[in-house]
Amino acid sequence: MNEQQILSAYQYAKEAFKQHGVDTDKALEILSKTPISIHCWQGDDVRGFESPDVALSGGIQATGNYPGAATTPTQLRADMEQAFSLIPGKKRVNLHAIYLDSDEKVERNQIAPAHFSRWVEWAKKHDLGLDFNPTLFSHPLADDGFTLSHPNEEVRQFWIEHVIASRKISEYFGRELGTPSFMNIWIPDGMKDQPVDRLSPRARLADSLDKALAEKIDSKYHKDAVESKLFGIGAEAFTVGSNEFYLAYAATRGTALCLDAGHFHPTEVISDKISACSLYVQDLLLHVTRPIRWDSDHVVSFDDETQAIMREIVRNDLLDRVAIGLDFFDASINRIAAWVIGTRNAQKALLKALLEPTEKLHQAEQAFDYTTRFGLIEETHSLPWSAVWDYHCQQNGVPVGFDWINQVKDYEATVLATR
Repeated sequence: MNEQQILSAYQYAKEAFKQHGVDTDKALEILSKTPISIHCWQGDDVRGFESPDVALSGGIQATGNYPGAATTPTQLRADMEQAFSLIPGKKRVNLHAIYLDSDEKVERNQIAPAHFSRWVEWAKKHDLGLDFNPTLFSHPLADDGFTLSHPNEEVRQFWIEHVIASRKISEYFGRELGTPSFMNIWIPDGMKDQPVDRLSPRARLADSLDKALAEKIDSKYHKDAVESKLFGIGAEAFTVGSNEFYLAYAATRGTALCLDAGHFHPTEVISDKISACSLYVQDLLLHVTRPIRWDSDHVVSFDDETQAIMREIVRNDLLDRVAIGLDFFDASINRIAAWVIGTRNAQKALLKALLEPTEKLHQAEQAFDYTTRFGLIEETHSLPWSAVWDYHCQQNGVPVGFDWINQVKDYEATVLATR
C-alpha cells in the first residue's frame, strides 16, 4: 500500500476502535514509549567475544549453521543497527558479560566498565538503553554444573566476584545513558539425576547472592533481577534456582523477578504468573521467547501466549513495573531476520493489547456479565488493529508489512556473505 492508503486505513480503524471507547492515538503513544530490550546473543549464537571458540555449556544450545554470524563486536553492532532500521519504536539492548569489547583477554571476575565503553558510546549514538547479564556458563569453573551454589568455596567466590563486577558495569550503563539497567542473574546449577541433598545447594546459592548483592546501588541506575528455570540439559532432575526459590528470594530481598516464557513446565505459562507475582515483587522482567516442547528459545511468534503476556501487562496497568525483554537464538535462519520477526511480533502483541476496550471489559466482569465480556473479547479480534500497526511502521520510517525482507536479503548478499 502507498502512504495515502495506509493513512486512509488508519482513519477507518481509528473510528472503528473509537466506537468501543479506544483511542488509537493514545495506544500508539504508549507503544512508542515502551522499550523492548533486544538481546545481542541472537547475532552470534551466544558465542560472545571472551573466548568465542569455547563450546556452549549450561544446558544452552544454538542449532543451525546459517552463514554470516557476527564474529566481532563491530560486526554485531552493525548487524543490530540493520535490524533496528526495520523495527519501529523504542529499543534497548541486552548484553551478556562475554560480549565485552576489549583489546586484551580479561577474566570474568575482573571485567570492568572500561571493557564495555564502546558499547556505551554506540548506545548513546543510537539512543538506546543497555541491560546486562553476568555470564555464569561456558567457563571451566562452570563445567561441573555448579557456580554460585558450588560446594567449593573458592569457586563460589569467583562467581560472586563476577556478579559484583557485573553490577558495577550495569550501574555504569545506567549512569551514562540516563535509564536504569536491568541486570539479570541466571545460573545453570543443577544435577542430571536425583540428588540426595537439595537443601544445601540452595542455602549456598542464597548466601552467595546475598554477598554478591550486598552493596546498595541506586535504582535510578541499576536493578537486580533473578531468573528461575525448571530444568536444562545436564540438570534434568534438579535445578537449584527453581521458581519457588527465586520468587521467595525476590520477595524477601527486594530484587526484580525475571519470568522467562520457556523456563517452566510445558503446561505452565508466564502470562498467568504476572499478576500473582506483581502482588509480592515490585519489578518484573520478562524474557519473551517461544518454547517448543522445552526451553528451545525459538523466535517469538505472534502466538496466543505472546498476546496473553501483553494483555496481562496492559489489563493490570503494569507497564511501569514490567520490563519487556526478548530471549531467543536461532542459527537456522538469517539472524537479522530473527531479530526483526521476533521484536515486531512482540510489539504487535503489545499494540493489540493496548487496543482492547479494557475499561468496558473490566466493567462487564465486575457486573458478572460474562456474556458481554466473552463476546466483546472475541469481536475485538476482528477489529482492524493491523491498520494501526501499518500506520505505526510508516510513522516510524520502517517498512510496512513484509517489505523489510528485501533489505535483509540485500544486507545478507553484501555484508554477511563476505564473512
